[in-house]
Amino acid sequence: MREEARTMVATRSTTSRRCLTWWWLACCCFVSWVASSSWTAAACVAVTSLPGFDGPLPFSLETGYVEVNESTGVQLFYYFVQSEKNPDLDPLLLWLTGGPGCSSISGLAHEIGPFQFAAKRYYSGGLPIIIYRPETWTKVSNIIFVDSPVGAGFSYAATEEGSKSSDTNAVKQLLIFLRKWLHDHPRFSLNPLYIGGDSYSGMIVPTLTLAIDESNGSEEKPFFNLKGYIAGNPVTDYKIDEDGRIPFLHGMGLISDELYEHAKETCGEKYSAPSNAQCAHSVQAINDKASRVLLKIWANDETVRESLGVQKGTVGEWKRCNRDIDYNSDVRSTVEYHLTLMRKGYRAIIYSGDHDSRVPSISTQAWIRLLNLSIADDWRPWYVDGQVAGFTRSYASNNLTYATVKGAGHTAAEYKPKECQEMFARWISGTPL
Repeated sequence: MREEARTMVATRSTTSRRCLTWWWLACCCFVSWVASSSWTAAACVAVTSLPGFDGPLPFSLETGYVEVNESTGVQLFYYFVQSEKNPDLDPLLLWLTGGPGCSSISGLAHEIGPFQFAAKRYYSGGLPIIIYRPETWTKVSNIIFVDSPVGAGFSYAATEEGSKSSDTNAVKQLLIFLRKWLHDHPRFSLNPLYIGGDSYSGMIVPTLTLAIDESNGSEEKPFFNLKGYIAGNPVTDYKIDEDGRIPFLHGMGLISDELYEHAKETCGEKYSAPSNAQCAHSVQAINDKASRVLLKIWANDETVRESLGVQKGTVGEWKRCNRDIDYNSDVRSTVEYHLTLMRKGYRAIIYSGDHDSRVPSISTQAWIRLLNLSIADDWRPWYVDGQVAGFTRSYASNNLTYATVKGAGHTAAEYKPKECQEMFARWISGTPL
């Protein structure tokens, strides 16, 4: 069966390198092709080399599309990297980038994935150089990076109606994506499953995690071996997140005492919805005070797109974050989602770069306090190589871990890759930070 599948796939165009590098990829795609017509076979590509990388890739990379809405032709593009440790036993992490509308290449190349761009000082025109990142989270986990919602990265819709999206719609599509992806990749169906992401994905990650949990109570297949979720610098509650920004900026010395005190007095410490003209003026003045080229060049190169298996004519100019998508942010707070997941016993780690002014750590700690969880391990430093990497606290018999990452900004792993990799590796193995 395996040999027949490999032979069939090998006869296709060698330029696309469709699913012929690893036998399991050939088998999963072949099985998907002959399966029930209710399933659309994923168009997967085994990527063995990338423009800008010297030599064959030292990690396994698969890319592809999964159709999540047949009537509107919505295709979500993904990058899948196997664990370098033990792919058959290590967790499977579905990773989402924020925005909404930011490409998952950001997570793949800038944050937790296995390659990165060489320093800009080495760039002299043409394609930028990409190199292996030793701090990749794929050292201990399989990771699927998904371009979601539609319009992000290389994901696209065949119709105008399909181009519209929302938090609720994105969650529905991601649930379909994951169900179809696991159907086409049965090898990973029993691996412990985690949902993760950062920034705006804080609105999607707990919502999707709860949707997966509820799906397990239905008769739909496959059953998801869901264990928990991960949220980095997460947008969680618009009011709480925004109200924490100005105290954070003042505490970091980024705005003057006078400006802060005036805002505090005129706004009554409620900055998310200014109730008077003086408050609005103060908030605007503070915002005015506080106010990636290589990736764009690389992702818009035709040879790169061909290597990744991107379908021609589906996406115009690639943007790291597409601000033009038709998107409705219809979830205003996910605090209750977190509380429900805690009560169901799922594990979670929430972390904050302590230099993030967009979703400051004091805002994240404020909504965590609203969960009213008992403290299992109180506030303490955690270390990497004998140095303080941040501070941490765990709650409710260690179901929830919160950690700060010292010196990191909004997407923490982009600033402190080694510390974040160590944090993830300890947490995913059940070891205290």
